[in-house]
Amino acid sequence: MTFFIPVVLLVVFFLITALKVLNEYERGVIFRLGRVINAKGPGLIILIPIVDRMTRVSLRIMTLDVPNQDVITRDNVSIKVNAVVYFRVTDPIKAILEVEDFMFATSQLAQTTLRSVCGGVELDEILSQREKVNSEIQEILDTHTDPWGIKVSTVELKYIDLPQEMQRAMAKQAEAERERRAKVINAQGEFQAADKLSEAAEIISAHPEALQLRYLQTLREMSAEGKSSTIIPLPLDLLKMLAPLTGRGEAMDKKDQESKS
Repeated sequence: MTFFIPVVLLVVFFLITALKVLNEYERGVIFRLGRVINAKGPGLIILIPIVDRMTRVSLRIMTLDVPNQDVITRDNVSIKVNAVVYFRVTDPIKAILEVEDFMFATSQLAQTTLRSVCGGVELDEILSQREKVNSEIQEILDTHTDPWGIKVSTVELKYIDLPQEMQRAMAKQAEAERERRAKVINAQGEFQAADKLSEAAEIISAHPEALQLRYLQTLREMSAEGKSSTIIPLPLDLLKMLAPLTGRGEAMDKKDQESKS
């Protein structure tokens, strides 16, 4: 009876050390006497105690936060930029063999790439064409991490910290741009109004009775306001037409000639 106790203990020890369970998103890189034999998983795998050693690698998408980086853009503007990188391991064996710590290596590479790419473009391009900058950083990272068995899927700039002087200058520029647009729109409105008035003048000149109707409509609008007194300006031509009836036509013409001289 005492003979079976050590055997049972050895079997239990073997089962504890040899049987491993890997999740669906995990792979196990197996080293046998220091040599890689395969990447196994998911599910139940059996290892030879003392001889085999396993390193777990997750195949899920990982999120890497790139801290603030001091960058001087091509137009000599000092800014701080941070970003987020999404990547996943596509080849577990390369991720373990080709680089010591692929998370740390990817983080350092992302920081240097972010500084170099943002330093090679102007500030306006970073602010207005973020997708272009993101894709350029993603392509560079993916090219360098491909030998490590890592695929960089997305890079996004999260925050761009501008100096206070630059923020005030951009605010003034935006205000000036708004004023320019307002003046252009106002000028276009004046031009369209003048165009329509010239068309109306041509129609009225062809039909003089339309001017009289417009005159009566103006009187009606002025009288509808409910004022106690109304001032109606009379054209000078009308006064000149009435002047011969009162015997003052020659005097008014003479007075006009003296004023012109």
